[in-house]
Amino acid sequence: MTSSNRRQRQLARAKFERQQARRAEREDKARVRQRVVAIVVVGALVIAGGGWAIFTLIDRGNEPESTASEIDEVAEELIEEIEAGAAVVDICAEPAPTRADDLTFDSPPDGATAVSGTLTLATNCGDISIDLFADDAPATVASMTFLANEGFFDGTACHRLTTAGIFVLQCGDPAGNGTGGPGYQIPDENLPAEGEANYPAGTVAMANAGPGTGGSQFFLVYEDTTLPSGYTIWGQVTDGLDIVRAIAEAGVADGGGDGLPAQPIVIETATVGAA
Repeated sequence: MTSSNRRQRQLARAKFERQQARRAEREDKARVRQRVVAIVVVGALVIAGGGWAIFTLIDRGNEPESTASEIDEVAEELIEEIEAGAAVVDICAEPAPTRADDLTFDSPPDGATAVSGTLTLATNCGDISIDLFADDAPATVASMTFLANEGFFDGTACHRLTTAGIFVLQCGDPAGNGTGGPGYQIPDENLPAEGEANYPAGTVAMANAGPGTGGSQFFLVYEDTTLPSGYTIWGQVTDGLDIVRAIAEAGVADGGGDGLPAQPIVIETATVGAA
C-alpha cells in the first residue's frame, strides 16, 4: 500500500509540473505570435511601399496597388508558414532525462487478468490515450497494463519514427535503441488479415523480432499502413493522434525515412484507467 501511495503522489506531482510547464509555453507562444504579427504586418507595409516605388521608377504605366486585405493575406500566409515550421516546438516541452534500463521481470502476467480500459501516455508533447482491446488481445493487454502499473514505461523515449512506406512511431524501449524489453516474451494474438492498409491510422500494435517475441516495444500508426500480418493489435488511439502526426511532420533526425525522431518525445508516465 505504501508503494502504491508513493507512486500516486509521484504521478500527481509529475502531472502538476507538466501542467505548469505547458501553461508557461502557451504564454510564451502567445507573446511570440504577437511579435510575429507586428513584424509581418510592418514588413508587408514596407515591402508594399517599396515595391510601389520601384515599379514607379521602372514603369509608371503599371503601378501595383496594395490594399489592406492583400497585406493581411500576406501576413497570414507568412504567419502560417512560421507556425507550421514551429508547430512541434509549440506543443512539446523539453523532455526529461530518460530512465536507466534496469527493470526486468521473470514472467508475464496471466492473460486472464486483462481488463478493458484506457492507457494514457503522458508525454512531453501531450497526452496520448489508447483504448485497450482486452477481449481480442488479453495476453498483450495484461502485459502492457502490468508494465504501466510497474512504472516500466515512465521516462522512456519513443526511439523510432518511419515516414517512408510505413507510418509508425515506435516506443516502449527503455534501452532507447530497439534492444530493450521487460525480460519476458508474450504470444502473438489478434493479428489482422494480409492486405492493403491492414494497420489503419490509430492502430496500436506490438513490435517484435519474429513470431512470439513480443515484449514491451509497440508502435503507433499515424497514417494507414500496410504490413505483414505479424504484429499484435492491442489498442486504438482515441486521443492524441495529432501529436504523433506532428512528430512525424518534424521528420527523422538524420533527414531519412527511418530513425530517431527529430523532435524528441518521451513518455513521462503511463497510467491505466478503467473503461
